[in-house]
Amino acid sequence: MPGVDAGGTKTEVPRMTGDLCAKPDQQFPLSFDGKDEVMKMWRTLVGRSDDINIVLGDHAADDRRGTAHWTATYTFTTTGRPVVNEIDAAMIFRDGLIVDHKDSFDFWKWSRQALGAPGLLLGWSPMLKKKVQAQSAQLLQDSTA
Repeated sequence: MPGVDAGGTKTEVPRMTGDLCAKPDQQFPLSFDGKDEVMKMWRTLVGRSDDINIVLGDHAADDRRGTAHWTATYTFTTTGRPVVNEIDAAMIFRDGLIVDHKDSFDFWKWSRQALGAPGLLLGWSPMLKKKVQAQSAQLLQDSTA
């Protein structure tokens, strides 16, 4: 996430991320199939929110691996509820490009903020997590971004 905490705008974040992605056929976790899908995910994420703020925290990298902690603060548009999501990223690099990237965060904490009572009561359950993942996948599929 270079530049995100240094005044990066919501249009710069996907552009910079895409610049770091590996070749167009690179496979990414969570059904992000290559650079185009990663770019689509970023455009969808930042395009749905008028108030998203992404701050890069602790981060480290060498030629092969990198880690980063980042905080995304935004209004979850489906419910209008405020969210502060703490995300830990782990990346693998090859030839100066990202070839693998996995984000992790506390889904129950996120669901309590984003969904309110349903997240509080069911955020721990695989059922709710699968439902949110399916809705997110559908949103990306439907996105024209």
